[in-house]
Amino acid sequence: MHKNKDQLYEFIKDLKTKNEFEEEIKKRQKDYDGLLDENTVALLIVDELGRNKQNISKIKDLEPGLECTVYGKVTNINESRSFTRKNGSSGTVVNLELTDDTGTCMLVLWNKDVELVKNKTIQKDINVKIINGYIKNGFNGLELNVGQWGLLEIEPEDMPVFNNEQPADRKNIKGALLEVEPTRAFFKDSGEFGFVTNIKMKDENGIKQLTIWDEKVKEIQGFKQGDLIEISNINIRQKNGKTEMHVNGRSGIKKC
Repeated sequence: MHKNKDQLYEFIKDLKTKNEFEEEIKKRQKDYDGLLDENTVALLIVDELGRNKQNISKIKDLEPGLECTVYGKVTNINESRSFTRKNGSSGTVVNLELTDDTGTCMLVLWNKDVELVKNKTIQKDINVKIINGYIKNGFNGLELNVGQWGLLEIEPEDMPVFNNEQPADRKNIKGALLEVEPTRAFFKDSGEFGFVTNIKMKDENGIKQLTIWDEKVKEIQGFKQGDLIEISNINIRQKNGKTEMHVNGRSGIKKC
């Protein structure tokens, strides 16, 4: 759960007096033109002092409902989208692929944070840190959101060194296309339609089922049963003890 400023002060009480902490919060709020509430500013101060270590998570350890700090490299950026909410107001959203040395997840940026992509402050291969982000299940797997209580840092000074350049949850499969199920449509959080289907392939290790998302659904329709195809950059996920294989925007599909 999100901690309030008094709970956060316990992490740094050996570094600052309570009065110093309160004065720093007021000063920072003024610097941010009141855009951040005092609890969020308190979290930022604690993080800068290196005491926000208890909730740092690797991508492989993310679970729905978790609130945590995540470091990662932006490895893919989808097109931003505009949408209309049920109350008639408009908004924008963009999905980014975030990778560390344990896996990959989707980072979802909304509204004002989308401008960081549009003005190229955030680009592919940029390192980011999400402080106190929250995790939810999305249609394409786990999603990391900044949210009301979170903060986004670009090229953070305390960025860790990853052990491997390539994430452990990516693989390629080459084999025969056995079956393509009918396409299913669904509503995304933005109010737009998404598309998904399942296919079966047979490779040297047996029959595999893969889940195909959005623009890749259209691509797979260009192949027929029995075609030898190769799918690259498949996203491998573990759910309830089972292995899932997802084909999304970063994946490639070609005929052998």
